Amino acid sequence: MNLVEMHSESRTRDRVRRAVGEQGPVSASTLAKELGLTPAAVRRHLDALELAGVIAEYEAPARAKRGRGRPARSYVLTALGQDQFRSTYDDVATAALHYLADTVGEQAVESFADQQMSVLETRLRAAVEQQLADTGADPDDVDARAEALAAALSVEGYAASARPVGQGTGLAGIQLCQGHCPVRSVASEFRHFCDAETDAISRILGVHVQRLATLAGGEHVCTTFVPTGAVGTGPPSDEERAKARPYVIPRTTDRTTDHPADERSTR
Repeated sequence: MNLVEMHSESRTRDRVRRAVGEQGPVSASTLAKELGLTPAAVRRHLDALELAGVIAEYEAPARAKRGRGRPARSYVLTALGQDQFRSTYDDVATAALHYLADTVGEQAVESFADQQMSVLETRLRAAVEQQLADTGADPDDVDARAEALAAALSVEGYAASARPVGQGTGLAGIQLCQGHCPVRSVASEFRHFCDAETDAISRILGVHVQRLATLAGGEHVCTTFVPTGAVGTGPPSDEERAKARPYVIPRTTDRTTDHPADERSTR
């Protein structure tokens, strides 16, 4: 392989890596269609990225109803792959927040996180309501709202998806996944960003939700459980958070997240 071919191969592999970060969990066949590549070429790049520790296979939770045969393998970025999305702006933002915490106090950082998430919430809510109106979906349908929210989050760079889980059981609901987090580096040190985002999701969907895993906590995907219930119950109180029982899903690693979903994180 000459230098030109090596450069082309490297650029294509980078396109695959970025697509996994933006759309993950995503299968090889979907990537091939999105990137205009052959399935064989995509699988070659996925194998190389997996070998390098940049991506990993994502194990989706078992569903009550599934077709015959093994489901297609899908991939997400690992912590190493997420780090490759970082820029010098991430380091500057983190340093600025540390300075704010040291000079003014942790409460100032939390207020800043709340303000930032409030702005994001306004955009997401508008996008959700617009999509529901365009499709004629019932605005009180949690499933429809979750699908619309996933689409709105993806536009914001979160690579989100919504899937039904626990169908036919007493724990039926929706699993909202985010394969990428634009503020992961900041949220890794200032977990209030995750708490504020979770509360924003609750308010937009109108039901109590529970964060089960986060990229900031070392997982491959941010996972939020959305119970199928009546719209209008709003985000949970601190007391309700403490009493909440998580809906258990298979983890993608053997690590236990240091960011529990049912209690406020400490820094």
